[in-house]
Amino acid sequence: MSKTSDSLSQLALRKFKKNFWGVLSFWLIVIIGLMSLFAYVIAPDNSQNANQMHLSIHSQRPGFEVQMLNIPSEIENNQSFASKLLFGTRSSDTEIPVSEYTVKNNTLFYTEYASDGLIGADKSINLSVFPNNDYKSYINHKTFLFGTDKYGRDLLSRVLIGSRISFSIGFIAVFISLVIGIFFGSIAGYYGGKVDAFIMWIINVTWSIPTLLLVIAITLALGKGFWQVFIAVGLTMWVEVARVVRGQIISAKEMQYVTAARALGFNDYRIITKHILPNIMAPIIVISAANFAAAILIESGLSFLGIGAQPPMASWGAMIKDHYNYIILGKPYLALIPGLCIMVLVMAFMLIGNALRDALDVKS
Repeated sequence: MSKTSDSLSQLALRKFKKNFWGVLSFWLIVIIGLMSLFAYVIAPDNSQNANQMHLSIHSQRPGFEVQMLNIPSEIENNQSFASKLLFGTRSSDTEIPVSEYTVKNNTLFYTEYASDGLIGADKSINLSVFPNNDYKSYINHKTFLFGTDKYGRDLLSRVLIGSRISFSIGFIAVFISLVIGIFFGSIAGYYGGKVDAFIMWIINVTWSIPTLLLVIAITLALGKGFWQVFIAVGLTMWVEVARVVRGQIISAKEMQYVTAARALGFNDYRIITKHILPNIMAPIIVISAANFAAAILIESGLSFLGIGAQPPMASWGAMIKDHYNYIILGKPYLALIPGLCIMVLVMAFMLIGNALRDALDVKS
């Protein structure tokens, strides 16, 4: 039996490798996942949530360049490397976009950057605020590859850090849906009768409620926030898993290996977990990939409605909400860039789901 399973697994792996779009989607998901994990290392703005605001350079085009004066703070930053990697740098330094500067009599005179033909304010600061009066190390030439949003934040950094929300919602929501769906689906399919009728009634009632409406209701009941959205999305996606598991177990429980397991005196828990579930994982894996894509779309919709991840947390859906009116104001990229990111990630999971379905199809 184990040799047959190994040969089938190797055959499925070979079939998957031959699927160009499946392999491409797999590596795309891996790359985006690594980028989201190390977002604060890659992002030009590594502050928490990439939330450095500069209203004087708001809504600038991609490739915009400006000189940035960084005024150091006396507050020491004792963050660990792990904390910086996961949550960003808690910096109390002040960044100021400047158009020009001069140094006279131990004083730095600078003109703040102003857009739209305006003239920035002239200000000065004593060189003693810089360690060893080395002001040149604190004036950097900064390039915004994706431009800036309406608050003057680096759009590229926000996109990179926003990918964390999409990946997190996918993994956690799918995990919750798998735990609940496999549990109820297994009980309904294996025992049948009144138990099956009752669980199917719950599934049908849940299924009849529009997904987005149900998520909104659960989110409002749990409160707005990061984790509440994850739980709400997971609690709405389990019905699909439960229906698939139920149907597969109804077919599998009549197989000879299940009859043999009963004859050997194995209890129901062992028969379900050790014998039936491992043999029906293929459709569960496929539906998990589809649910991953659906979770990303639902979270983006919730963030667009303002009940998903809350500001200043970076979220692709919230970025579209903040900038969708710029589509008709001549700066559509502010909304199109996060929209394209959502489209690419969702499409990658759908394609990998299709590739897994073809590879794990026993009949072929």
